Amino acid sequence: MNFMRNIIKRFWRTVSETAFVWIHEMNTAFRDEAVLVFMILVPLGYPLLYSYIYNNEIVRDIPVAVVDESNSSLSRQYIRNLDASQYTNVTQTPANMKEAQELMRRSKVYGIVRIPADFSKNINTGKQAYVYAFCDASTLLYFRQFSIANTDVSLGMNAKIKIKQAGNTTDRQDALTAAPLKYEEVNLFNSTTGVASYLLPAVLMMILQQTMLLGMGINAGTMREKNMFRLFSPIARHAGGTFEIVLGRAFSYIPVHIANAFYVLGITPMIFHFNRLEHFPDVVAFITPYLLAVAFMGIVVSHFIKTRESSMMVILFSSLVLLFISGISWPWSAVPAFWKNVAYMIPSTFGINGFVRMTNEGARLSQVSFEYTGLWIQAICYFVLAIYTTRLDIRQSCRNFNRQHRRLRNKSAVLSGNDKK
Repeated sequence: MNFMRNIIKRFWRTVSETAFVWIHEMNTAFRDEAVLVFMILVPLGYPLLYSYIYNNEIVRDIPVAVVDESNSSLSRQYIRNLDASQYTNVTQTPANMKEAQELMRRSKVYGIVRIPADFSKNINTGKQAYVYAFCDASTLLYFRQFSIANTDVSLGMNAKIKIKQAGNTTDRQDALTAAPLKYEEVNLFNSTTGVASYLLPAVLMMILQQTMLLGMGINAGTMREKNMFRLFSPIARHAGGTFEIVLGRAFSYIPVHIANAFYVLGITPMIFHFNRLEHFPDVVAFITPYLLAVAFMGIVVSHFIKTRESSMMVILFSSLVLLFISGISWPWSAVPAFWKNVAYMIPSTFGINGFVRMTNEGARLSQVSFEYTGLWIQAICYFVLAIYTTRLDIRQSCRNFNRQHRRLRNKSAVLSGNDKK
């Protein structure tokens, strides 16, 4: 009987102390305007902004300049075909390359096509003809569509030239000459081959991690500046007390980000009609360890954040790096071994890759078991580290408070002595 009474007593003490930490963390966080901005306003606005920017999926009608040195019927046909492409729009026909380069420097055009003087002559004499395409490779979307447009136009003209030179007598022979091997291109998942469909799910997952870390970092900076961690010292003294503190701190942020996840990952893609092949129960199961891992990692990271401002600089700067090393925007096989090891320690790496596969490819939870297991391992490891760093924070806060108290007491004693004199 006493055993059961002790268990119940211990249980209610755990609940009450966890609730105390939860209420304290919530009061501190939600009275801070900066925390409210990063945990509520930013998750509401960020997804809409990114989704609106990339909502067109692909770039069309890129302004292009053509330098036609051939000035022949074939060169003009090439220009007409290029202008008819959905990706390019011939807006300038400068007299020479110097003028074309100046147009690109002023961002009037984003691509240059140079048709040499011997273009028509080489084709008519059966020689290979060249067309030179120049594009700023730093603008990846422009470069990709510009290259596709020129490749399609070149292949189309090549087919017509081959038919003309073959001297066929039937349409069937012409078709075989133009395309002896017929193929059909099928995009299995990203049917539009657009940027938003493959990049936005990754960005949305990164937003969840970034905003939670920012909110926790700013709040931890405030608590450290005011020596507020010492308030948890009575709880931390008994066995399992730090466990309760970590749970209380983590679960003060997780409910907010459950709502954010529903909005960011569910409502935003619905508004902008992104690819949605995921299964809702699988997404819920997958998001659970992701939010836990991020929350516990936030407690660990906040241990190294000494001021409110430093959290914004560190987390905002590192988010772009973490997006690149996640393997979604850069081939995982090309990521150096060092950065792979770093990436495996970050929840967004597993979260992004698993969620993209579920969203774009319709993968079930069992098919992203590697990422799912990785998130649970991270959640457990960061939970243990969070207990350790929380103990350090409480001890340091108590030392700082005692040091300040002694300083004030000594100062008060000096002032009292001066008054007596």
